[in-house]
Amino acid sequence: MELLSNLAIGFEIALSPYTLMLAVIGCFIGTIIGALPGLGPSNGVAILIPLTFTMGLDATSALVLMTSVYYGAMYGGRISSILLNIPGDEPALMTTLDGYPMAKAGRAGDALVLSGVASFVGAFLATIGLMLLAPILARVAFLFGPAEYFALYLLAFATLGGMASNNQAKAAIASCIGLGIAMIGVDNNSGLPRLTGGNMHLFDGIDFLVAIVGLFAIAEVFFFIESHGKNTSIGVKLEKVTIPVKDIMESGWTMLRSSVVGFIAGVLPGAGASLGSFLAYMTEKSIAGEKGGFGTGVPKGVAAPEAGNNAAAGGALVPMLTLGVPGSGTTAVLLALLMTLNITPGPMLFTERPEVVWGLIASLLIANFVLLLMNVPMVKIFVKILSVPPWVLLPGVTMISFVGIYSLSGSYFDLVLMVGFGALGYVLRKLDVPTVPIILGILLGGHMEDALRRAMVLSSGDWTFLFSSKISIGLWIVAFVGFVAPMFLRNVLKKPQRITD
Repeated sequence: MELLSNLAIGFEIALSPYTLMLAVIGCFIGTIIGALPGLGPSNGVAILIPLTFTMGLDATSALVLMTSVYYGAMYGGRISSILLNIPGDEPALMTTLDGYPMAKAGRAGDALVLSGVASFVGAFLATIGLMLLAPILARVAFLFGPAEYFALYLLAFATLGGMASNNQAKAAIASCIGLGIAMIGVDNNSGLPRLTGGNMHLFDGIDFLVAIVGLFAIAEVFFFIESHGKNTSIGVKLEKVTIPVKDIMESGWTMLRSSVVGFIAGVLPGAGASLGSFLAYMTEKSIAGEKGGFGTGVPKGVAAPEAGNNAAAGGALVPMLTLGVPGSGTTAVLLALLMTLNITPGPMLFTERPEVVWGLIASLLIANFVLLLMNVPMVKIFVKILSVPPWVLLPGVTMISFVGIYSLSGSYFDLVLMVGFGALGYVLRKLDVPTVPIILGILLGGHMEDALRRAMVLSSGDWTFLFSSKISIGLWIVAFVGFVAPMFLRNVLKKPQRITD
């Protein structure tokens, strides 16, 4: 009964004309962002976050808009994967294995429709899972003390950093950079400035959004300038679009299994949609065996990764909302949005601000149907987006970033700092140093420090207090395994080579 009453509250908010409009706009923009090669949901959400403040949105409206963009980008990533053999984002990489061969065989429309349906199944079931699992996990989170939270934050750094890079040392360096940036400003306990260099603008610390927009959006502009100077051309032409009913029916169990696998991968902090897509594809490939023809353009090879990565995207919202720990790079950006709006994710969010949580869940349920309706009859419109030249896209991205950030603080220093973070992001990505752990360090560094200080105060400086409970010990073990395991599983998780003509 409590679940139904909470859903009623959520749908009352979600079905308001204004919230519905935001969800539809977010779905449309998100699909466009996902379709453009290289942008992806993290960059798309980071670019658009300043708009939420420019528009004066409240916490619920801002979160509905950004999560709709998130879901839309996950849907849209399949378009360039199938037609260009270029993933719109990393989770869509597995879709190229069968999507592009299917398109080359003259079934581009069938592949796009099938992937849209699979995306709907994965995202819808994940939203149901979020609705059922999140309140339970929120109650478990009340058992957490400072030692458990410190171990949980460490787990987030270890797993998200471990999965974000091919080099664990570079992931560790990125985490340390993020933690160092988080230390900038006046210390809350001593009142002394730290790492400010005497600059008064830094006494309040580094704003989350300035760093995020710089590292993602502005850095992406630099990369567009360097490597996307020419117009994008469609590798396989989309002609007729039909609904492949037979393929959809035959892939039904594949979608369901892949959704479950993807959701579990998404709930694990740091795993994210990339792992969900990979595991879903490999699971179905192992079930089908050699006779399944995976990699040659089979419908199940398109349905599995799309259901898996969209389910993982929904699953990643579970730890973000209940524990305040992002499950993926995009949810790290969403976490920054919530913290900027003075919303603290965690177990108390479900009791103190139920309208935010349940309004979001109800809006996501509606957004999935909106995305399904958009991505089947309007797929030809989204395909046209692939021909947008960078000289049109770049000024828009830059304008949104600068106007949005300036509208937040009215400070020219923040604009200069944003460009500086953009240059830093560009250099780090050229060096193959992941930027997501840096964002995570900026977001969680202060909370991690506070948890450590409280733990030391409670234990009178005894560091063994950090290992004083079964929960904290379990989190330490998982953190260690999550950081070390990719070193040994690198060959298994190695990204597949793109299929060439």
